[in-house]
Amino acid sequence: MLIYDVRLICRDYQATLNVGQPPRPYSLDIDTGSDLTWLQCGIQGAKCLPAPHSPYRPNNNLVKSNDPICASIQLPANQPPREPDQCDYEVVYADHCSSLGVLVRDVFPLKYTNGSAVVPPLVFGCGYDQEVPASAHAPFTDGILGLGSGKASVVSQMSSMGLIRNVIGHCLSGQGGGFLFLGDDVVPSSGIVWAPIVRAPSEKHYSLGPADVLLGGQATGIKSLPMIFDSGSTFTYLNSEAYNTLLSLIKKNIDPKKLVDAVDEKALPVCWKGPTPFRSIDEANSNFKSLTISFTSARNVQLQLTPKSYLVRTDSGNVCLGILDGTEAHLGDANLIGDISMLDKLVIYDNENQRVGWIPYNCNRIP
Repeated sequence: MLIYDVRLICRDYQATLNVGQPPRPYSLDIDTGSDLTWLQCGIQGAKCLPAPHSPYRPNNNLVKSNDPICASIQLPANQPPREPDQCDYEVVYADHCSSLGVLVRDVFPLKYTNGSAVVPPLVFGCGYDQEVPASAHAPFTDGILGLGSGKASVVSQMSSMGLIRNVIGHCLSGQGGGFLFLGDDVVPSSGIVWAPIVRAPSEKHYSLGPADVLLGGQATGIKSLPMIFDSGSTFTYLNSEAYNTLLSLIKKNIDPKKLVDAVDEKALPVCWKGPTPFRSIDEANSNFKSLTISFTSARNVQLQLTPKSYLVRTDSGNVCLGILDGTEAHLGDANLIGDISMLDKLVIYDNENQRVGWIPYNCNRIP
């Protein structure tokens, strides 16, 4: 099994992996909402963004269009048939950031927790054109570590080589650290809440099917929401109807003597301030009720969210709602459980048994 430290950088949780010979480090956003891993590519004319490390430089290692893995990669829009000597890709994310490039194959020097090492040749993207819309914050990253279940995922590739079981997990600390693991060696034998993955055959997201939302243990009227676990999303998103219903109920439960709207706060759309600035989320907790996401695809499967799992404290000491309107963010009717709602939980994506599990955990302690 492989374990990596995770760091919070500009709202994004990143893991650092070595690639190539000699090995060079790259800090990548961990994203269970996509399959393809890609690095910013240092070729002539490349359009790269500021990043922690120098761009990856390919060395006559392009993947050809007839390679089987190429068939699982999305072609750029309006592109003619693939060039025989390369495999192009284009990936567009929910926030409309995108990467355009070609597939390459290079070694990933890996060290197992038992001390042994392997250097498997893995396919990933060499991104020469990265776009970030004006409405999105530009990530300070070398690329994306795609941890979805598709064939292009590095985890799926390693699993097909017999190097690990097709299981991944992460533990994101509310203090900004945590860890990522590949393989199933640290999965606890008990205490995990498991939910089956429910999705269409062509879908690759970790979708857990319909869920009802409760506030303070009481029904909200929000029912049968299809929910997706997505570590590439900083916040949690609900479609407009569900979002507005939940926001209205949260506001009804707020004591106006203790909290008022922070209209000058620009960090997030909905924020409040207290009589004095909050020094931590814990100080604001008593003003809010816990949320429960109850999955109806399995009996008694619930994701419990304390206020700490959906609130954000700003630099000015205000507190903001970390659940956003997904329809307004151009996500359509998609509902995403993002990083904020997975903090201080061990979350396991078990592709072997088609299920996702979670358990409260001290994410500052690496197994």
